[in-house]
Amino acid sequence: MKQVWMFHQPYEPYAYALSDTVARVVVAVERGTAEAVVVHFGDRYVDMPTEHLTMDRAGSAANLEYFSADVTIPTHRLKYAFQVLLKARRSSAEGNGDTQEAKSLWYGETGVSEDARTAGVFQLAYLCQRDIFETPAWAEHAVCYQIFPERFANGNPELTPEDSVPWDSKPTPFAMFGGDLPGITSRLDYLADQGVTLIYLTPIFKAGSNHKYDTQDYMEIDPQFGTKEDLRNLVQSAHQRGIRIVLDAVFNHSGFYFAPFQDAVKNGKGSAYWNWFFIDGEEVDTENVNYESFATKLKYMPKLHVAHPEVEAYLLQVAEYWIKEFDIDGWRLDVANEIDHVFWKHFRDTVKTAKSDALIVGEVWHNSLPWLRGDEFDSVMNYVFREAVHAFFIRRQISASEFSERITECLFMYPTQATKAMFNLLGSHDTERVLTLAEGDVARVLQAMAFQFIYPGIPMVYYGDEIGMEGGADPDCRRGMVWDEEAQNHDLREAMKVLAALKKNEPALGEGELRVLRADKQGLEYVRVLEGAPTIHAAFNTGRTGWRLDDVGEVLFSSKQDAVAKGKLAPGTVVVWRS
Repeated sequence: MKQVWMFHQPYEPYAYALSDTVARVVVAVERGTAEAVVVHFGDRYVDMPTEHLTMDRAGSAANLEYFSADVTIPTHRLKYAFQVLLKARRSSAEGNGDTQEAKSLWYGETGVSEDARTAGVFQLAYLCQRDIFETPAWAEHAVCYQIFPERFANGNPELTPEDSVPWDSKPTPFAMFGGDLPGITSRLDYLADQGVTLIYLTPIFKAGSNHKYDTQDYMEIDPQFGTKEDLRNLVQSAHQRGIRIVLDAVFNHSGFYFAPFQDAVKNGKGSAYWNWFFIDGEEVDTENVNYESFATKLKYMPKLHVAHPEVEAYLLQVAEYWIKEFDIDGWRLDVANEIDHVFWKHFRDTVKTAKSDALIVGEVWHNSLPWLRGDEFDSVMNYVFREAVHAFFIRRQISASEFSERITECLFMYPTQATKAMFNLLGSHDTERVLTLAEGDVARVLQAMAFQFIYPGIPMVYYGDEIGMEGGADPDCRRGMVWDEEAQNHDLREAMKVLAALKKNEPALGEGELRVLRADKQGLEYVRVLEGAPTIHAAFNTGRTGWRLDDVGEVLFSSKQDAVAKGKLAPGTVVVWRS
């Protein structure tokens, strides 16, 4: 029997329910061996699968080809097996002349075989309604804008701290600039004009720092940002413009001056809050830091014992309060991968009960599948995506073919529901500015931005990236927003507006699948396809010479006038079109 490497598992991200009668199945097959793959399926109580469907050739990565199919099973009970139709290859056997190898192989739970019955079947025993991964429908066409409130806009000078520095100062770890919630409200028309439909605010609760990740009181707005009424006004004003608001929750750790921690400092082991933290000894030693904290011995951010029933109850109350009282639209969760899964399951239940279409986004910088099975987060900050995009478009370290493979791996890393709700970012308050990493090359950023908006998921723009702000590592990436239009990059600003409109209005850019058509050393061409909707094409040339590009349809976006001429895409450009 011909040896062909295959991989499948009967759970995420290779098999999962899309509804109670439809399941998606994915199989990876050794590259270059399959002419086609057919999935045979049926009710798990029949003897053998009775239906079949040719699977879509969905992408390639490393030595694998991915095949995908959505199968309908009205009885909710599914069993299935894969038939791999092999590419023809003749081999010579000693003394027998040419012999024809097997034309197909079967793959099931037992293994790979030339005989369907020997291979066995995989099973999804029952597509249970409550197990279906549901993310907010609005997320598929959303455009997110991340705001660091202290640096975006000053709308009420009376709130500005007395020791604040001028708005155009160089950021330092402790400097206050004076941004506030009224300032954000005053700029909502600008954001709406840019096509923003979702704002993610870094923490706004009472804290001593400029970044507010050291929460002192989870139930109060920091006075330098305004009042609860200011937040209510911001949310209502944003909703009137079709913009949702997501807040940042810091549940992994509190601030040093969080009242329960100060009680533990004062009363030692006799404190009613002693077990809210991880403290070694009989009293808190703030000098030697004998307690767990964010990072290593970071005195001012003690780690919370989230599994303690009182802590869990308190934090779930916080999550519910801001949704019910202020109608916020979800939470971004700081250091989410250092908190237990049991808590996040309870968190999801609490949040979705309070607001069924609220969005839950975790901060996880690596493969996040354990949190994205439908019972914890809707998505994560997609730093895996960011690294791939930077390697190709920004740093020019990998070829288009290598980039295509890395992006294909991203597409099959999670269930499709999570992929279409991902926060796909080029930069954030924790990273260098994208234009700085591109060494000031706007053309590179335009390409990366176009890919960000055309790729499945939520494009997340860090404030000021759309007007060409620069900045190195934290805290330099947290400069005051540039509102002087003469100092803004209008090519980037206009590009975001056009791309955001496409994201909002083109059905394929929300629900459609991504398929790579071509990828070589310098160029990449792919499509977003959705049955019954126009297909969206995008092509990128990162090389120094023209790249062949035929049959361009109605151009929707181009990073350069006359980017396509005489059947070639100009160097360093991107074009998006509809067919």
